[in-house]
Order: sequence, then C-alpha cells, then structure tokens
Amino acid sequence: MRILHIIPTLRKGGAERLALDICIELSKREGIDVALIVLSNENNYPALADKAFVKFIPSKVVPSLTGKTVVAINELMNFIHQFKPDIIHSHLFEAEMVSRYQLIKGIKYFSHCHDNMHQLSPFTFSTLFNKKLLTQYYERIIMLRQYKKCNNSFVAISRHAEQYFRNVLPDYFSKRIFLLHNAIQLSNFSSALRARNSMPLRLINIGSFVAKKNQQLLPDVVKYLTENGCDVELTMLGDGPLKNAVTDKVKSLGLEAKIHLPGNVEDVPAHLAQANIYVHAATYEPFGLVLIEAMAAGLPVVCLDGGGNRDIMEQNKNGIMVHQQDAKVFAEAILHIANNPTIYNEMSAYAAQYAARFDIKPYVDRLLELYRG
Repeated sequence: MRILHIIPTLRKGGAERLALDICIELSKREGIDVALIVLSNENNYPALADKAFVKFIPSKVVPSLTGKTVVAINELMNFIHQFKPDIIHSHLFEAEMVSRYQLIKGIKYFSHCHDNMHQLSPFTFSTLFNKKLLTQYYERIIMLRQYKKCNNSFVAISRHAEQYFRNVLPDYFSKRIFLLHNAIQLSNFSSALRARNSMPLRLINIGSFVAKKNQQLLPDVVKYLTENGCDVELTMLGDGPLKNAVTDKVKSLGLEAKIHLPGNVEDVPAHLAQANIYVHAATYEPFGLVLIEAMAAGLPVVCLDGGGNRDIMEQNKNGIMVHQQDAKVFAEAILHIANNPTIYNEMSAYAAQYAARFDIKPYVDRLLELYRG
C-alpha cells in the first residue's frame, strides 16, 4: 500500500507531531510505502524531518470570489502521479484545499480533523456582511463538492471534534466520520514512579503562545501559589505571537526567578522528566496530545476544560479539570495534588498507566484498518 500524507508546515504543534509519528511508524511496516509532503519549508523538527519520506513541495490554492484564484500545485501533482498513492491523507485546511483541488480516480482520500475547521462552517446571516466569512463559505462550497466527488473520509481526534464535523457536514458524510484519538511514541517518555516529597514544586506547560492556549493565566497561578507559601517554579516551553506579552506579565509580577520561558526545545521528554505536575490553561483544545505526553512521563495534569480534552481527563484519577478560568481555583487544584503525597503518587501511577492506551503502534493498526475498509 502506498500512502501519502500532506501537511502545510512542520512548525511545533500537535498536528505536525502526529503526522510525523504516523509516517515514522508506517515506514516500519512491511508492504507500506509512505511519503509526507510539506507545503512550506518551515521546519521545527529537523531531527525527525530528516527522513527519506519527507518531501518539501511548495504548493497553494487560494480561492477568490473575484476570479483571482491562485493555483500553484503542478509540482505536487507531478509527485502524486509518480508516487501513485492508494491513500492521500491530509492534515489541516490548507492541505485540504491543495490535495482536493485536482482529484485522481482510484485514490482514497482522508481528512484528519485536528480542530474545528471554521472554513467548513455553514452559511449564517452575518456571512453576507463579512468578506472573510464570505470567502470561507465559498471555500466550503468548493470543498463539499470535492469531498462528495472523492467519497472523502474524516478522522476526528476527539468526540468534541467528531460532533463538530457531524454538525457542519451534510448527512451524506455521516457514515464516513471516524473517531480515532491521537497517539504518541510512548517509548520516548519515561514513566518511572514519582514521589512528591521534594521542593520546589516544578510545574511545566508546553504549547504555542496563541490566544486559545491562554498562557496569560499561568503567571497569576504562580503568583497565588507563592503568596500562599508554596516554593514553586514554572517552565513554559514554546514560542508564538503572544510570548512577549506573557514575558512582560511575568516581569510585571516580579516572577522572573520563578517562571522560565526557554522557547522551543528539542528535548521535551527531558523537561517533563524534571517536572512534578503538568499545567494546561487552554480554553479550546481539540484533543490535547501534550497532556498524554505529560501523563506518559508520570505527571498528573491540571487543566481547564478545552472541549476535546474531556476525552482524556479522568477527574481526580489522572489529574484535575478546572471548570472556572480563575487563577485561585486553578492553583488550589495544584495544591490539592502537591500537598497530598498519597494522592500525588496514585495520580502519577495512574496517569502513566492511562497514557499507555495511546501508543502509536495500535493507533497505526487502526488507521490501516480504516484505509483498507
């Protein structure tokens, strides 16, 4: 079987990491020939992306209501004709448009629903008065037409995402939407039993600094903890447009010695191994791959309800989900775990055990069943 995955970039993110992990696992399987097309040369995974199956092919399709549609896919289509895939599996909306613009008979097409693609939202009255929404609705018309032509299948990463796509797609596709929770390379993360009997309390957060990740809440959490006698440190890994705003807030609260922002790093498992609790303040989370990685490293999780992460949080078993965006409530959840060694040790052990369900090997087994079905 010949399988082609397509993704816009290899910037740091859950979709990008999953696509790489899928292709790495597929490349180990007998009888499978896999390729991963990346549409731009942005690459934050140099060690992983230096694989023979990764190809950088600049491509884009930009629809226009005014007749100025941009189509630059010749090199991509040449590769597809040479590779002759049985499966084309796309990740994120830019790859959807590029890979579906010219369909090829005999290929099965799969769309990975990493988030709620707003471009597929149905028409509303406000669409008429907003150029961006009108353009997105035009993209929806194009994509629904192409999806129907190729009998497209959809892979949803959480029940939250699955329900969104069942709501926005016509009933025609209802039997072609499949729930398949994300997975990780479990062997990369140590799950040695931890004990919460040392200070300082080491918290860690990982993610792009964008609005939905809501890292602005975490300095307030650390401030509350320190004011209540907790010796605590927080490491926030990642980069993004709002990192400077978070850095400024850390300075304004006088927490430079308590909160560390090293940016993107290669050795994420090593940082997790040094932490005690994983904290996640995202207000919208399609799934939460990084939560599974933290659990695999034996970390209890404290997070907000982001929608998709409801699928992986078992309250008071692998962590605590907080339902109020309130720094005090969030901090008190951390203290409940940190100040009770028995609770901490039970959560740590259960988190590691729970994360084992999300290993990439059985995940790819299931994905191959979908491809062949």
